[in-house]
Amino acid sequence: MIRSVIQGCGSYLPPQLVTNDDLAKKVDTTDEWIQARTGIRERHIAGEGELASGLALEAARKALAQAGIDPTTDLDLIVLATTTPDDTFPATATTLQAALGMTQGSAFDVQAVCSGFIYAMTVADSLLRTGQAQTALVVGAEVFSRILDWEDRGTCVLFGDGAGAVVLKAEEGAGTTSDRGVLATRLHSDGRMREALYVDGGPGRTGTVGHVRMQGKEVFRHAVVNMAKVVEEVVAEAGISLADIDWLVPHQANKRILDSTAKKLGIDPAKVVITVDQHANTSAASVPLALDVAVQDGRIKRGDLVLMEAMGGGFTWGACLVRW
Repeated sequence: MIRSVIQGCGSYLPPQLVTNDDLAKKVDTTDEWIQARTGIRERHIAGEGELASGLALEAARKALAQAGIDPTTDLDLIVLATTTPDDTFPATATTLQAALGMTQGSAFDVQAVCSGFIYAMTVADSLLRTGQAQTALVVGAEVFSRILDWEDRGTCVLFGDGAGAVVLKAEEGAGTTSDRGVLATRLHSDGRMREALYVDGGPGRTGTVGHVRMQGKEVFRHAVVNMAKVVEEVVAEAGISLADIDWLVPHQANKRILDSTAKKLGIDPAKVVITVDQHANTSAASVPLALDVAVQDGRIKRGDLVLMEAMGGGFTWGACLVRW
């Protein structure tokens, strides 16, 4: 059986740091209010001229270097998840492809908002397992600050910018849960929930970018239920138990959601990777950013079972189980 094995990972945050106190100077909020409801202390915001492709390039270079992959000769697939592409077209992935000097294979974007990285991992894994590519770069990159209403304290305090990336390589596995690589994935969506989390603009509807609009309580309720359920589905598909999971790397939306999901699943909070306090919600970049932090600080080690999960606007949600 072909497995998609993670060979390297990397992340990047734009240098501009914005604390809760900084935001309190612009909108009616306080550090205490934000931390109590979200767990967020600070976020990084892209500066003028910084694009999703640029953030993606920095994260990709780190992941490729760690994997020992030369993009000009060894890379034949890029799947980039983003809600904030550089342009309506071409795909931001092709801009990244050109910047890396990659001329073979294919590159394209995936749009599933905060679930984007999980969707991109699933797509890349499918293409590697069917032999259409041998080595893939999977990226989540966002300049989410560009679609925020900075007068809406209910949303502008929640998000930040950043990028994360992993390199996947097709390798032979025995077809058991002892294999390294992607062991199981599961994706879902429910278009009926659009009004709970959406952007009020777009090239087809208004000809504008628009701003994020959210019904916070509705999103919270569905997030806990949906993410817990999809985790259970992936674990069952792989034929393991929740007790076998070494690390849960969830979408970093809100610490209360993370705590509630772990409690619902009965997972030890010490096994949950949390970076929302440092990065806020970086949408499609959220999971790979948190993953890279846990790899770089030594928590995630070779052989560990790592479960990544996310939920985003649409609604979309999904999970991906990997043996590191």
